[in-house]
Amino acid sequence: MYTLSAPNTYQEEIRKSRFTALAAPVQSPAEALAFFARESVVGATHNCWAYKLGAEYRFNDDGEPGGTAGRPILQAIEGQKCDRVAVLVVRWFGGIKLGTGGLIRAYGGVAAQCLRLAEKAPIVAEVEVACRCPFGDMALAQSRLAVYQASVVDESFDAEGVNWRLRLPKDRQAEFIEAFTDLTRGRGEVQVYD
Repeated sequence: MYTLSAPNTYQEEIRKSRFTALAAPVQSPAEALAFFARESVVGATHNCWAYKLGAEYRFNDDGEPGGTAGRPILQAIEGQKCDRVAVLVVRWFGGIKLGTGGLIRAYGGVAAQCLRLAEKAPIVAEVEVACRCPFGDMALAQSRLAVYQASVVDESFDAEGVNWRLRLPKDRQAEFIEAFTDLTRGRGEVQVYD
């Protein structure tokens, strides 16, 4: 699965109607809805959209016949093997009716082309771990976090040392735990969040 590295736009004219697709990476339904609210064009005939975040998805036909706009946009997202993505397709009616099949092809096709041309990044399964180590081992342990692609989500200190909440690729988890234990000479603690 892939997500977008950056927002992308694609425009096409189909039988005198102008279609503009805007796609962006999103991390939550609220972020997707904010993207649609921000990018929708008030003067356009239709602002149809869809988003997909793992098993969660939603779409909107915005006045087009049911199933002719939002669902094809969602199918384009899935067809391009994308996730954590929101796609808005704005239509300015050009005077020629496209019919049900034409609308499905237009909305789905414009969305798919927008995603096809976008810069994508693979989605890496991640895990969060809680780590604790004494101050004496902190600098060495911290210097090795990048080796395991671990990023600090939260950091706090107490009298004995540092407490980190880290996010790292799931396939590096076992390797990281072993290295952290070695670096801290067994004094460090690691707990994996479920």
